[in-house]
Amino acid sequence: MLGFVPYPSLHAHLNLHHTCADYCPACLFVGFATQLHRQPSHLQTISYPNYSGLAQCLLNTGTHHLERSIVAGLNIKVQEAFSEPGCDKNLAKDEKERKKGCTKQLVPGAAAGGCAFDGAKIALQPITDVAHIVHGPISCEGNGWDNRGSKSSGPMIYRTGFTTDISENDIVYGGEKRLYRAIREVIEKYDPPAVFVYQTCITALIGDEIEAVCKAAKEKFGKPVIPVNVPGFVGSKNLGNKLAGEALLDYVIGTEEPETTTPYDINIIGEYNLAGEMWQIKPLLDHLGIRVLACISGDARYHEVASSHRAKAAMMVCSRAMINVARKMEERYGIPYFEGSFYGISDTSDSLRQLAKLLVQRGAPEDLLARTEILIRREEARAWERLNGYRKRFEGKRVLLFTGGVKSWSVVSALQEVGLEIIGTSVKKSTEEDKERVRQLVSDEAHMLDDLRPAEMYKMLKEARADIMLSGGRSQFVALKARMPWLDINQERHHAYAGYEGMVTLVQEIDKALYNPIWAQVRKPAPWESEIHPLSLEGRN
Repeated sequence: MLGFVPYPSLHAHLNLHHTCADYCPACLFVGFATQLHRQPSHLQTISYPNYSGLAQCLLNTGTHHLERSIVAGLNIKVQEAFSEPGCDKNLAKDEKERKKGCTKQLVPGAAAGGCAFDGAKIALQPITDVAHIVHGPISCEGNGWDNRGSKSSGPMIYRTGFTTDISENDIVYGGEKRLYRAIREVIEKYDPPAVFVYQTCITALIGDEIEAVCKAAKEKFGKPVIPVNVPGFVGSKNLGNKLAGEALLDYVIGTEEPETTTPYDINIIGEYNLAGEMWQIKPLLDHLGIRVLACISGDARYHEVASSHRAKAAMMVCSRAMINVARKMEERYGIPYFEGSFYGISDTSDSLRQLAKLLVQRGAPEDLLARTEILIRREEARAWERLNGYRKRFEGKRVLLFTGGVKSWSVVSALQEVGLEIIGTSVKKSTEEDKERVRQLVSDEAHMLDDLRPAEMYKMLKEARADIMLSGGRSQFVALKARMPWLDINQERHHAYAGYEGMVTLVQEIDKALYNPIWAQVRKPAPWESEIHPLSLEGRN
């Protein structure tokens, strides 16, 4: 419904503490709406180790205006994500531990990382021709806007931040009418092929039914309006990735048909076209006649994702993000998939071979295999011709790789190919399969860093156990404080490192960082540290 949502008295709300003591920070958001709306970022600091407990609490408490059906439905989606058959890490847990998900108790002073809402936005915003509306305070949109360098070859509407910017009055009376008007305004002004609506913590807690609003808007305006019901309090960024995939499976994938199909159609899942990396892979596929029916979701279009169920094969790039999408598309539509990487020369070649093999198994002509080998030989020769000159410059150079997920092993392999020694790679965000691949590459458990604290990282760099650190922007200042070269390898980077061309670019950037003359200068002692300056003695006479 689109009417107002009544709000219980503050007195009645405060009496809830005995029923939801573990989660009262969430309850206090509604009770102290005026105060907390001025500091909406406070929402990001709350961690709920067991979402199912919060959901049950809200279901059992009549004065909360989260509808039972909404919370129960979201709870089911969360538990399905925790029990994902394609995730080896969760399957290795017992039933009790699996319900807790993958979140860890936060340590005071440590960075909490992104919430589930942030994860959903990261996974879906690269669909470039869609309008993405955040139903919540303006800071929820502001904090997540443009925090990843996903590029577009066409539409730019995804770069526009839309938010309902709810006020204190909306918290008291409900924000559904405001959301409906926002959807109408976006459709009238921008005419996108679809609108995605994201639920946030506050609007979820006051009970705004975004599914009902989206359904009404779809019927009224004749365009798909997709509810993404992933409020931040349900869990971590990784869980938000998976729940965003569930939204695609429920409302988008399979709803449209491609204009044509070929035996060479593939999906690439979990690739976000960071810094334009997909554009370095697509020419290789085009040369083989392989068509990317849909990239989920880098540089994607809504129609491509909606018709992606007609692909013949799929490649999963990051299993932590959307393994549920790949597995369920295999179950529903018979699309086989494999997990691969386009980082490094050998991994890129292996991925091309695997794609060709799957397509031939699904009916593509067998000459695809021979043509793939010819392409691989040509591209590898061109790449090594440019890379061989760096081997001598990299001799004895040691790298600390502080990233996670698929990059924990794929980048290791790429760096080893050019003669760099890996002294450690972070596996904090890696699956068991990722960790096993790392073990095969480094052959020493000591090289696998599960939780490297900034102080330990600084000590490792200061003692010159590494010559350069590759990481995300969050840890760059540790390297700079240690006066050590640093290179961005995560989502904020401005250089594309995928494919054969990307490998050459990565090596060139590492070389620039290692041999930048600034490091020799900043490591020299300051004049007042090396000798007594004459001016410092004048005042003593």
